[in-house]
Amino acid sequence: MGYKILQYDPYLEPFSSDIELRMYKYDKKLGEILESNSSLESFADAYKYFGITKTVGGWYYREWAPNADNMFFCGDFNGWDLYSHPMKNIGNGVFEIFLEGDNALIKGQKIQAIVIKNAETLRRIPAFATRVVQDPVTYLWCAEVDDTLFDNFNWTDKGFKPKKTPYIYECHIGMAQEEGKIGSYNEFTDNVLPRIKKLGYNTLQIMAIAEHPYYASFGYQVANFFAASSRYGTPSDLKRLINTAHKMGIAVLLDVVHSHSIANTGDGLNLFDGEDGQYFHKGDRGNHPAWGTKLFDYGKNEVLRFLLSNLKFWMDVYHFDGFRFDGVTSMLYHDHALGSAFTGYNMYFSPNTDIDAVCYLQLANTLIRNINPNAITVAEDMSGMPGMCIKVADGGIGFDFRLSMGVPDLWIKLIKEFSDENWNMYTLWYELTSRRPKEKNIGYCESHDQALVGDKTIMFRLCDAEMYTSMSKFSESAVIDRGIALHKMIRLITASLSGEGTLTFMGNEFGHPEWIDFPREGNGWSYHYCRRQWHLADDENLRYGYLNLFEKEMISLFKTERLLSKPTKEMLIQDNDKVIAYKKGKLLFVFNFNPTQSFTNYFVPTGDLKKYKLIFSSDDKRFGGFERFDREYVYKSEKCPDTRLGFNCYIPARTASVFKETE
Repeated sequence: MGYKILQYDPYLEPFSSDIELRMYKYDKKLGEILESNSSLESFADAYKYFGITKTVGGWYYREWAPNADNMFFCGDFNGWDLYSHPMKNIGNGVFEIFLEGDNALIKGQKIQAIVIKNAETLRRIPAFATRVVQDPVTYLWCAEVDDTLFDNFNWTDKGFKPKKTPYIYECHIGMAQEEGKIGSYNEFTDNVLPRIKKLGYNTLQIMAIAEHPYYASFGYQVANFFAASSRYGTPSDLKRLINTAHKMGIAVLLDVVHSHSIANTGDGLNLFDGEDGQYFHKGDRGNHPAWGTKLFDYGKNEVLRFLLSNLKFWMDVYHFDGFRFDGVTSMLYHDHALGSAFTGYNMYFSPNTDIDAVCYLQLANTLIRNINPNAITVAEDMSGMPGMCIKVADGGIGFDFRLSMGVPDLWIKLIKEFSDENWNMYTLWYELTSRRPKEKNIGYCESHDQALVGDKTIMFRLCDAEMYTSMSKFSESAVIDRGIALHKMIRLITASLSGEGTLTFMGNEFGHPEWIDFPREGNGWSYHYCRRQWHLADDENLRYGYLNLFEKEMISLFKTERLLSKPTKEMLIQDNDKVIAYKKGKLLFVFNFNPTQSFTNYFVPTGDLKKYKLIFSSDDKRFGGFERFDREYVYKSEKCPDTRLGFNCYIPARTASVFKETE
């Protein structure tokens, strides 16, 4: 059978057998699941069965622990008697206990699973726990009885649909506040969501939601996959945040981590039932050599059920509109792509490809579409795996978008290693416009990765120490002028060229200074750098507001023109002059990256004999520019002696201008 992916990309033809294997594995696994389940969705309803569930007349607690010799249930409800409440092995490695009476368990009570293995007593947090908290005295993590599944939250978002073109605002709830502390869901809802709405972003991507004992992991070392982090508030608070976002027309994506799990035993899944290899691969294969974490065995149906149920849980219970899948590259390859440059197509396929992981991602995307056809899925894959964003039925993996991860790397390289006059326009164009055939990207020039200690945001790289002394509107600084000019140009060219959606990390839109440093021993457990200084963008005496307004107007322009859904037509790349021009729809973009030379009567090709008028410029005074463009002049395209069609215009150094066809 010939899958469409082979038609989209002829270079895949030599690897058609790998595509066939990919699809054979998917079809076989889906068939296995449907043999004993009415649908993939019912298979993913495990969260309704396992863990603590309330029913008529009492409470059930169920756990999959195939290697346990015995299990008990204990907690506040029985005075922490470890052995007074034995669980029954009901087959297939599942243990169960029923506590009779509506008040047998009460919200907020601490609970624990007790596993007996080889006469050893192991204390564990239930794998499907929906509320996990840290004891303020012992600092140990433990589960609480919770009503997340049945709290009758007053949702008002029926019929909400995410926009097809996502403008993604990446955020971290805990560090979203000015004060040096851990922020809350409610503070984010009240203080930050209105900012996001005002900027024009229509999609929120939330990091660090699933519970993680180590705050500084940025949420990427998950221990409890069904528990919304208690650091930020209650499950109801998170539901309020999402419901409010939906009222504002903002979709909410969960940054989901199914690529690995924390290696902890007492508060994680590792050795849950006393043996290696329950949720994770046995032996060395179950250990990530670079991250020190555990790796899921995607070949096991029970693991698939756990992970797929986790996705359905977040969609059903919290109304998330989709997911950004973290660490996809690590999942796809047996060597986790460590040290791989992916210089040839052969590196994407057998024997290095983990077909089980590919199958899981296909099943995940299928499930998500079945639950919500309008959901959005984004893959964090730096390898460029072919078919990542092709439909599963066509031989792909099924994501909607992949992150353009090479773009921020290019900007760092250009800023760090090359003087402005040596930036190569052809290299820049290639990186910003390259795509896998028929696949959509989320373009971005920086995310949270570029804001962490050890790295720098674009604005901080451009301006560095001058940001502490010269960001006042009343001070003069050539360094700051350069930084502001390039920051706007970089964001505009990246957003308009590098994806069918775009992304920023909170604060980067206005050039947030400094870095992110989580509380740790090395900084005296300080929260000073683990916050966002929103007041900088609001202070009318500082230049940060210029960048914030530029971002707002840029997004407004893009949305009005439906720009990111329009194809790009290259009009001019002139490396000697450092000029790039291109068209999207009725808009003509002209960039002059030259650091010193402004061009008078510069010929800009348009490919037509139409009239154009300037509608957007990085050089506007309201954006911190020098107002060197004439807003009223109408440019008329003409035929030149060399038969090219276009017009002559003035393009100042370090500016970006957008012209629109007029009648």
